[in-house]
Order: sequence, then C-alpha cells, then structure tokens
Amino acid sequence: MLLIPIVVITYTTKASVASSGPDGPVSKKVIVYTTAENTALRLSLTDSLTLTDFDQPLETQPCVFVDPGKTFQTFLGIGGALTDASAETFARMPKETQQEILERYFDVSKGIGYTLARTNIHSCDFSSESYTYVKKNDADLRTFSVAHDKEFRIPFIKQAIAAAGGKLTLFASPWSPPAWMKDNNDMLQGGKLKPEFYQTWADYFVKFIRAYEAEGIPVWGVSVQNEPMAKQKWESCIFTATEERNFLGKFLGPTLDEAGMGNRKIIAWDHNRDLIYQRASTILSDPAAAKYVWGIGFHWYESWTGGGNIYDNVKRVAEAFPDKNLIFTEGCAESFTFSKMNDWQWGEKYGRSMINDFNSGTVGWTDWNVLLDETGGPNHVKNLCFAPVHANTKTGEVYYLNSFYYIGHFSKFIRPGAKRIISSSSRGQLLTTAFLNTDGKIAVVVMNQSDDKIPYRVWISGQAAETTSLPHSIQTLILE
Repeated sequence: MLLIPIVVITYTTKASVASSGPDGPVSKKVIVYTTAENTALRLSLTDSLTLTDFDQPLETQPCVFVDPGKTFQTFLGIGGALTDASAETFARMPKETQQEILERYFDVSKGIGYTLARTNIHSCDFSSESYTYVKKNDADLRTFSVAHDKEFRIPFIKQAIAAAGGKLTLFASPWSPPAWMKDNNDMLQGGKLKPEFYQTWADYFVKFIRAYEAEGIPVWGVSVQNEPMAKQKWESCIFTATEERNFLGKFLGPTLDEAGMGNRKIIAWDHNRDLIYQRASTILSDPAAAKYVWGIGFHWYESWTGGGNIYDNVKRVAEAFPDKNLIFTEGCAESFTFSKMNDWQWGEKYGRSMINDFNSGTVGWTDWNVLLDETGGPNHVKNLCFAPVHANTKTGEVYYLNSFYYIGHFSKFIRPGAKRIISSSSRGQLLTTAFLNTDGKIAVVVMNQSDDKIPYRVWISGQAAETTSLPHSIQTLILE
C-alpha cells in the first residue's frame, strides 16, 4: 500500500509590490499546492506564480475568476468524527504512530489542520457494542455515567484537542435513545421516542454535556438526532419533521436554556440532502422551534440511491433561511474493501461535495470516522466503511487514502473565520471555490475531474497567472 507523506515546504520570498484592483491592493504572488492521480504529488508545493496584467480573456483561454469584493458565509471549520471505532483503533497503535496520526490530522503546520469534530452520544454503529449511559428504566437518570467512554473515546478526544492547539469545535449526536424509552423497545431498527420520555431524553443531553465537560471536553453543540428518517439495522430512531420540531422547540431547546446551556448550538435534521428543504421549512417556519436552531445539518448518502447528489437542495435552504447556518455533518464511502483503498474516486467524491456544499452556503464540513482499522471497522453490525485514514492493528501500518489529501486542500488553507468569495470557472471540467482568510490570504481550490490536462489562468482584478491542472487532480492556490 502506497503511503505518501504530506509535503510541507516553507516558501520564502521578498515582499512583492502589490498592484491596485477595483477592490483594493492585490498581491502579485500565487503559491500552488497539488494532489494528482498517477503522480507522487500529495498536497505538494508545485508552483510559485506571479500575477501580471491580463485584461480580457478569450473564450479559448480557460480561466478561474476570483472576486474578493463579494463575500458570503463565514467559515466555521472542517473536521471528522471521533467515534468509538476511531478511538479503539487509535488505542491499538504504537505511541509514535498515534502521534503521527494526531499531527497529520490536527496540526496545521505538520498536517491538514482539522478544527471541527463530531462524536456520538453513547453507542452508534461504529461502536463495538450497543450501550447507554444509564441503567434500564432509570427515568430520573440517577445512574447516568460516561465511564464506558473513559477507556478509549474520552482520552482520544482529549489528545485530539491538544493536537489542535487546545481548541476543537466539538458537537455530539445521538443515534438512538435507550431502548426502554422507545416504542419498539430496541435501540436498533428505528422505532420512535415515546412522548412520555421527551423530557427525560432532553435531560439526557444536559447530563452528557456536563459529564464530558467535567472530563475537560467542551461541547460546542448537539444535533437532535442522527438520520431521523432512517430505520437502520444499527442504532436509529425516527422523528418526522413535526415530531423533531416539537421535541426541539418544547423540550430540548428550553431544557438546555434552563440548564444554563443556551449558548450550545442545536443542529436540526442531520440527514441527507434529499429531504432537507422539507425538514428545514417545517422546523424553521415555527418561531417557537426556530429560535433554538443554530443550523441545519446534512449528509451525502442520497447519492447511493441512484439519484445522484442533490447539491442545489442545500442552496434552497440557504436562500429561504439566510439567518441560519448549514453544516455537513457526515459522509463516507461505504462497503469497505481493502483492495480498493487506492481508488481515486474516494478523493474526488469528497472534492465535489465540498466545493458544491461550500458554494451553496455551508459553513462547516464534517467527515465521518477519522480513523478505522484494516477491516473498515470496528462496527458491531458489520456496516464496514472507508475512512481517509486506516490503521492495520496487526502490523502497525497506517494508510492515508487520497481522500485525506483532498480534504486537506480545504482544511489546511481555509481557516475558521474566513469568508467565502466568488470563484467562477469557465470550464465545466474545473470545479472551484474560494475563501478570504482573516490574515488577508485568499485560498482558491480548483478540482479537475476529467482525464484532460488543462492549462488555465487564475484571474483577479485585471491580472492573471497561468498554471496547469493535471488530470484527476485538486489544487489550492494561495494569493498571498
């Protein structure tokens, strides 16, 4: 298995003289980083360009047009899920390998600089077993304890926070209430939360936040329910839009407020793009529920049903509810096969989704498991999947898939607080998005999903620099 390290090069130049554009001074220097199929390039510094005067491009001259004068949503961050499976796999690796994984995920200089994370409230499919934090029929939650998580998950999250420089924006999601709170008396196979336990379940969120924060893990927010319209063979629970609205507006939101946790963010939906508008409109059209909602979360799995990814549905929510946030909360490639870890499709799936989602107004993007083992697990129902990083718990080897580098082209160079700006491509083969960072640097991502080598210019304020997009590649151009 090919393991190619991140190439991080410190590029030193004399300060360049800035030219003046309609939106103010524009740097002349453009630094290019590239990842490409059938090459050794993985987040590699491949070019240093200079912007020169270039007034009107011809239709025969491919261009990516950047306009920092038009700004949109503020960037929250990019990251992944710190699940039981990730934590257990991590714990089984040698100490030096653990440090490598942490640095390459969370250190912005030595790695790709994750700043966002998700974790599960008690068990999910990527746990070695089903479990909860309370004993059966304990409606008063007197037995509540996160002792189970202290073996693997809590230490892992604390190390991730430290590797990220002491701060990680963490949100938590439940896959199912305890079985005795549900009408099917089972954490698996869907079922619904019984109305008489709505308040108990809301109190459970408060207990979780307090327990994790007592362990030194701040909880930035929660989602109401992972995939509330999916009956799964693993932990799952069904909420219709009306049921989620009522639980959120009458129980979860007020309960967090009363517990002094009104500043915790609440994410609704947390499921696919297909039904996102119906869910968002039902909840956000009700002022009593909407006032508690920070944003709408979504996944990408509608693509596996044969209908393709419905990116525009995300944009419809942004258009209709501009005061709410959009956050991608989960996505992965399913049906793990060890022999397919080098397939280039994994990285391109991430690149397409991230570019389209950011251009549709998304503020944050959260991958699924940050780390899985050589089987695509552990997973207690054999729902085995790909992750950007896999570790062989038998040999100690670590495999970085191309998806890791594709994500890194965003997370390493687009930092929290950045503003999305216009980036428009004149060629359908080149997908693009761009952000203006708080330090004034512009990060332009250009992805070539074709078999063609495409020379193009990045154009800004009447100036341009020419570079080349390799077949099946992704580039980040930094305008310094």
